[in-house]
Amino acid sequence: MQVKSKILGNAKKSLKRHWQLYLLVIPPVLYFLIFKYIPMFNSVIAFKDYSVVKGIWGSEWVGFKHFEMFFNNPQFWILIKNTFFLSLYALAVGFPIPIILALCLNEIRNGMFKKTVQLVTYAPYFISTVIIVSMLTLMFSPRLGIVNQLFGTLGLESIDFLGLPGMFRDIYVWSDVWQHAGYSAIIYLAALSGVDPSQYEAAKVDGATRLQKIFYIDIPSIMPVATIILILSVGNIMALGFEKVFLLQNPLNLATSEVISTYVYKIGLLNANFSFATAVGLFNSIINLVLLVAVNATSKKISKNGLW
Repeated sequence: MQVKSKILGNAKKSLKRHWQLYLLVIPPVLYFLIFKYIPMFNSVIAFKDYSVVKGIWGSEWVGFKHFEMFFNNPQFWILIKNTFFLSLYALAVGFPIPIILALCLNEIRNGMFKKTVQLVTYAPYFISTVIIVSMLTLMFSPRLGIVNQLFGTLGLESIDFLGLPGMFRDIYVWSDVWQHAGYSAIIYLAALSGVDPSQYEAAKVDGATRLQKIFYIDIPSIMPVATIILILSVGNIMALGFEKVFLLQNPLNLATSEVISTYVYKIGLLNANFSFATAVGLFNSIINLVLLVAVNATSKKISKNGLW
């Protein structure tokens, strides 16, 4: 009883002393409660034949019927393959490039040039996904696109880049890198700014080259941050963003562009099959959770760094 009253007393003191900080925490906590945790209870419709008239709790239980339908669906392995390979490609390219960019920017001594490069690489992050896709459409259009006009000038035939299934992943991934590399590099630049200058001075005295400083000082200093970002990225490897894939998608490139998120949208909203779409989304979330836990455990064993 005394321990309980002591804990409550300490909590009251902390609340009174740091009430401004607790006030700042309230909006994000409410956001996660309202938009993340409370909707999780509605995942129960994955195990029901949901009827809008009967409601969530009044609908009939059907067990794993919708999961079995998805696993037996001819598109199951196509969706898994498309989602996995597109995410893996984006991770393989999008993870190291911001690190390389941050290391390069950290070595630039000309302040004006460094700021200019940062601005040029950081600015695309603020362009909306719709604008990015519009730019890609105008650039790679078969008739009016800049690329195909250049091909015409050189006497080459025009290519429908957005209609080729084999080109979809390249266009998606590299445009994503162009848009997000500069913003992602800021995290690593912040980590590099915390490196003790005495380490560079000691390395200079020992006659270390720039490359040696990068390999033995810079990279180890950003490794904990890079590990956490990698774990989070792998944990979301099956959770591709919906907007950009859907906007770049067309009937000609569906063989590689149809992923789980777009499939859920078409089945759940357009066809009003809410239970089946929820089952697919729940299955996808479970896969992400398993990957997150597995990668975190592996990282802790290898590098002693992890999310928990």
